[in-house]
Amino acid sequence: MTTPAPSPLPAGTLLEGYRIDRQISCGGFSIVYLAHAADGLPVAIKEYLPQTLARRAADGLRVEAIETGAAEFSRGLACFFEEARALSLLHHPHVVHVLNFFRANDTAYMVMELERGRTLREHVRLHRGRIAEPTFRTLYDALLDGLEAVHQHGLLHLDIKPANIWLRCDLAPVLLDFGAARFAVDLGPPAPRAMYTPGYAAPEQYHGQYTLGPWSDIYAIGACMYATLTKRAPQDAEARLTDDQLIPARQRFADRYSPRLLVVIDECLRLDPKRRPPGALALKEMLAHATSGGWPGWLRGLRNRLQP
Repeated sequence: MTTPAPSPLPAGTLLEGYRIDRQISCGGFSIVYLAHAADGLPVAIKEYLPQTLARRAADGLRVEAIETGAAEFSRGLACFFEEARALSLLHHPHVVHVLNFFRANDTAYMVMELERGRTLREHVRLHRGRIAEPTFRTLYDALLDGLEAVHQHGLLHLDIKPANIWLRCDLAPVLLDFGAARFAVDLGPPAPRAMYTPGYAAPEQYHGQYTLGPWSDIYAIGACMYATLTKRAPQDAEARLTDDQLIPARQRFADRYSPRLLVVIDECLRLDPKRRPPGALALKEMLAHATSGGWPGWLRGLRNRLQP
């Protein structure tokens, strides 16, 4: 049985001086609103409201945890608040900026800059997957700069997908929606319920055989790269573990993109996290040397794959 979406806050609700205009989106763990600050600045406000763990109270404002999910709700609320705190200290042009965060209505809120543009998913569909290679490289190089900053602040995104990558009018990317984010260092049980998107989530997000880390976000980046070329998510990682039918990028797109770029995508989509680029800086290095033709250090093993 599908859990009904929670009721949004009514238009006109005041939260710490911000006036709610309307709901923008509703996900499994939160509701995002368009709102305005007292000075008229438009902002996006994310409300922590996991629909399987909590509901809107009868007063239309407060959030109530359901009895069976109270402990998990409290744990998730603490993580949401601490992640908001960490993101508020992160000032990077390719990561959504958190302007404010606070507790109210027995939950927590995150106030973010309102970005103009469209998602990468919308952009890819608009252009029917025909993204020029220079544009592709520039976009992902900038996105990796932002992801590296996130990792340096001790956070893992864990839900990177085209719908969570915003493109400004100049096509500069912004990493959005940290609703599934976790600290790189586990804070102990009870852990909040895992949230991931099939096709983009790394296999270790389904099973505990491997530790989550920056390499988990790298798998998602590779899946986004693949989807940028195909207009759809690659085969789900859990299904790949038993019956891998994903056609390697270097085979599927050999007539459209340079072989070195395609190998980089395939390396990101390795099922074994130990065989992926270990983080954003390593992947940026791969992209740079895929362009220049050099393969330093640990990348030398890829040369044979590029031979005709």
